[in-house]
Amino acid sequence: MLFNSYFFIFVFFPVTFFLYFFLSSKKLTFAAKIWLAGASLIFYGWWNIAFFPLILISIAFNYGIGVSVGRNQKVPADLRKFLLVFGIVLNLLLLGYFKYYMFFASNVNLLLQMPIFYFIHARLVIFNIILPLGISFFTFTQIAYLADSYRGAAKEYSLLNYILFVTFFPHLIAGPIIHHKEMMPQFDSLRNKILSHENIRAGLLLFSIGLFKKLILADTFAVWANYGFNKIVDLTTVEAWLVSFSYTFQLYFDFSGYTDMAVGAALFFNIKLPINFNSPYQALSIQDFWRRWHMTLSRFFMDYLYIPMGGNKVGDIRMYCNLMATFLIGGIWHGAGWLFLIWGFLHGVASVIYRGWTRFNFKLHFLAAWAITFGFVNFTWIFFRSKDLSVVKNILGSMMRFSGGQIDDRKSLFSIPYGRHFLHWNHLGSPINHRTAMFVVFGFIIALGFTNSNKIVARLNHHLGWAVLTGLLFAVSMLFMVRNSPFLYFQF
Repeated sequence: MLFNSYFFIFVFFPVTFFLYFFLSSKKLTFAAKIWLAGASLIFYGWWNIAFFPLILISIAFNYGIGVSVGRNQKVPADLRKFLLVFGIVLNLLLLGYFKYYMFFASNVNLLLQMPIFYFIHARLVIFNIILPLGISFFTFTQIAYLADSYRGAAKEYSLLNYILFVTFFPHLIAGPIIHHKEMMPQFDSLRNKILSHENIRAGLLLFSIGLFKKLILADTFAVWANYGFNKIVDLTTVEAWLVSFSYTFQLYFDFSGYTDMAVGAALFFNIKLPINFNSPYQALSIQDFWRRWHMTLSRFFMDYLYIPMGGNKVGDIRMYCNLMATFLIGGIWHGAGWLFLIWGFLHGVASVIYRGWTRFNFKLHFLAAWAITFGFVNFTWIFFRSKDLSVVKNILGSMMRFSGGQIDDRKSLFSIPYGRHFLHWNHLGSPINHRTAMFVVFGFIIALGFTNSNKIVARLNHHLGWAVLTGLLFAVSMLFMVRNSPFLYFQF
C-alpha cells in the first residue's frame, strides 16, 4: 500500500487512526494495540499476500531468540551467545536468499564458464525470486533487537508489543530503522493513548510536505532521470548533466518525502520516529553527508558493524579497512549488483581520504568543501542508478563529451561554439528542456536553502501558517495523485 494513494489517505489511515483512539478512549488498551498491529499487517499484506506468512514467521523466530538471549540468568552465557549468532545468521540467510541468490548464482555460473573450470559441468539453477517488500528494513530492525537484547538494552516485552514494534506501518516498508528501547516505551505510555492536537497538526503538516516532495518534485524529476538512464544513444552534454542532477534530486525528494510522511503518520499516534534525513546535500564533507543521509541506516552500520570491528580505536590501517568494509556492505545492502558495490567502494575510498585529510588539519573554504562533497555524491549516484557499466559510460562520457579519449570541442559544454547553440541543446523529441533546467535550479534552492522538515514543522506548529501551508501543499499534491509511483527505497 502506498502512502501516496487515495486508498491510504482517505480510507486506511483515517479508519486505523479513529478506531485506535476510540478503543483507547474506552480504556481498551490491549484491543487498541491488537487493532494497530493488525492494521499494520494488513498494510504489509496489501502488496502481496503471499509474503504475509514470511513476516509472521520472521517475527515469531526473532521474538523467541530475543527472549532467550536477553539477560536471563537461566540461560548459560555460552548458549546465549550461540543463540545470538544463530539468530543473526538465519536472518542474513533469509535476506540473502531473497535479495542476493540470483546475483550470486549468475556470477558463479559465469565464473564456471572459464577454461580453468572446464571439467565442472554443474551449474546453479537460476529462477525468478520476488523480493518481499521491506525485507531489508524489517530484517535489520530485528537484528538490532537481537543485539540489544543480548546487551541488555532491550527488555522482554510481550509478543503483541514486539509485533507492533516490527510492523508499525509508518516505518515498516522503508524505515526509519528503529531500536526496541526507543519505541516500546512510547507504545506503553498512557499519555500517548490520548489524542494530541499538537501532534496531529505537526503530523499533518509533515505528511503534506512529504507528499508534495514525492508527487510534485520527485516524480517530476523521475521523468527526466528515467529518460536519460534508459536512453541507448548518446546524450548531449547539457542533457547528461541535467539527467544526473535530475536523479540526484529525484532520490533526494523521493526518500526524504517518504521519511517525512512516515514520521508525520506516526505522530498522529503520538509516536516519534527517529529523524532519518537532515538536509544531506548541505553537507561539507563525506562524513557529514552520511551523518545526514539515511541517518538510521548509518547508525545501524556504526553500532552493529563498524564499532564491533574495532571502529577507530584500532590502528590506522585497520580503521581504514573497517571503513571500507562498512561501505562495501552498505553498498551491497542497497542492491544485488556490481554497481552497488562500486558505489559503496567509492564512498569508502572518499571516507578514507577524508579521514587522512583531517589528520593534517587542513581547512577548506566552506564553498569548496560543499562543491567537492556534492560533486562527488552526484557523480557516485550515477553508478547507483545505472543498470550496467554501459549506462555509466554513456552518462559520464556525455557529461564531459569524450570522443575517442579526447574531448570533442565541437560539443563540449565549455566550448564557445556550443554556447552559441545553447537554445538547441537537446535531442529532437527529448523531454529534457529548459523546464528541466529550471526544476534543477529549484531543486538546488530547496535542498540548500531550506532547513530540515522537522524544524520547519516545529516553527510553524503554533502559528496560523501551519494551516495555510498544510492546505496549500495537500491541495496541490492531490492534483498529481494520478501519478501513483512507488518509492525508490521500496526496491532496497
